[in-house]
Amino acid sequence: MTKLKLIHDSFLKWGVKQPHIAVAGLNLHAGEGGPFPADSVFNRAINGEFDVVLALYHDQGYIPIKAYGFEKSVSITLGLPFIRTSVDHGTAFDIAGKGIANPESFTEAIKTAVKLIEKNR
Repeated sequence: MTKLKLIHDSFLKWGVKQPHIAVAGLNLHAGEGGPFPADSVFNRAINGEFDVVLALYHDQGYIPIKAYGFEKSVSITLGLPFIRTSVDHGTAFDIAGKGIANPESFTEAIKTAVKLIEKNR
């Protein structure tokens, strides 16, 4: 419940008056009685049914988001006394120093941070 409250309170602070939060089921087909099927809930959120999906573990959330928009996906860390956003990809050591990195995700992280700062004023 702590994570749900953190998400709910964060979205209220960002101006979402009644956040619609889905919880992805641990079982792919959501036999847990309450959470939504993890194999379809992210698509439902992308289509506007939910404002956010609480994934129960790292890859459950990152795989669909990266498949949907790798260059535009951004991580937001909740519960800190300051805004923290970051790119959703790793360190990319394999291309470091080659001048070939795509800065789009970094740009999106900055844009998202600015939006959140403006909403927190």
